[in-house]
Amino acid sequence: MINKDTIVCMSLAARPSNFGTRFHNFLYEKLDLNYLYKAFTTNNLKDAIYGIKSLAIRGCAISMPYKEACIEFLDELDESVKSIHSVNTIVNTDYHLKGYNTDYIAVAKLIALHHIDNTTPFVLKGSGGMANAVIGAFFDAGFTHGIIAARNQEKGEALAKRYNYRWVKDEIEISPEQAKLIINVTPIGMQGGNEENHLAFPDSMINHADIVFDVVAMPVETPLMNYANRLNKIRISGADVAVLQALEQFYLYTGVRPSEELVKQAADFARQA
Repeated sequence: MINKDTIVCMSLAARPSNFGTRFHNFLYEKLDLNYLYKAFTTNNLKDAIYGIKSLAIRGCAISMPYKEACIEFLDELDESVKSIHSVNTIVNTDYHLKGYNTDYIAVAKLIALHHIDNTTPFVLKGSGGMANAVIGAFFDAGFTHGIIAARNQEKGEALAKRYNYRWVKDEIEISPEQAKLIINVTPIGMQGGNEENHLAFPDSMINHADIVFDVVAMPVETPLMNYANRLNKIRISGADVAVLQALEQFYLYTGVRPSEELVKQAADFARQA
C-alpha cells in the first residue's frame, strides 16, 4: 500500500526497460519494504538529477546516455566510479547525491567468482559506457594484456590509452591466440536489435578462447553464449551482470541483502517482461 512514507527509487534511461522495475518491486513486496520503483526518461538531465535531490528520491539507476553526463550534478563519487568516470547508480542520503557504478562492482565480483587468472590475455569489443565499467574492473584486478576492438576510433583509442591497453579497429586484426578471454560489450546479439542473430566475434576467435563473456542481458542465451556453450567454454553472461548489479543497487537503496533464492525468483520474474 503506497502512503506518505513510501520511499521512491527510480531509473533514468533514454530507452527505459522493465527489468529493474520488476526486479526491485518484486523484492520490495516479498520483503515487506515500503518502497516503490519506477522507470523514467528525461529531456532535461540536470533538472532530473536535481529533482532526485529535492524530492528525496532515495536512489536512481542511470543508463545510457546519461552515465557520464550526470557526474557534474553529483556531490560525491564512490571509488567504483573514480577510475572509470561512469555512473550507473545514484544514492540520495539526506539530500546528498553519491554516484556509484554497480556494473563495475558486479564485473569485479564475477572475475573473483570465476577465479580468472589476471595474466589471461583478453579482447574486449566495444567502447561505450559499459565498456568503461568492464575495462576498469579488469584493469583494477591486475589484467595487463588487453586489446580493445572498437570501430569508434576516438572512443576506442581513448579507452585503450587510459588503461595502457592496445586499440584496434576490428577484431579481425587480432590473431586468435591473443584472446583467451573474449568480452562483448556491444549490442550485437541483443533481442530486438539489428544484429540480434549475429555472433559478436568470429568463429575462429571463439574456438580459441577459454572464457567467453557477453554483457548483453536480453536474451540470456545470445548467439555468442549459445555458440560458447556448444564448445563447452567457461561462460559469463550479461544476465549474471544484470542481476548482480541490480542486487548491489537494491542493497545501496535499502540496506537489505536478500537471500540467493529470493534474488533468483526476482531475476526470473524480471526477465518475463
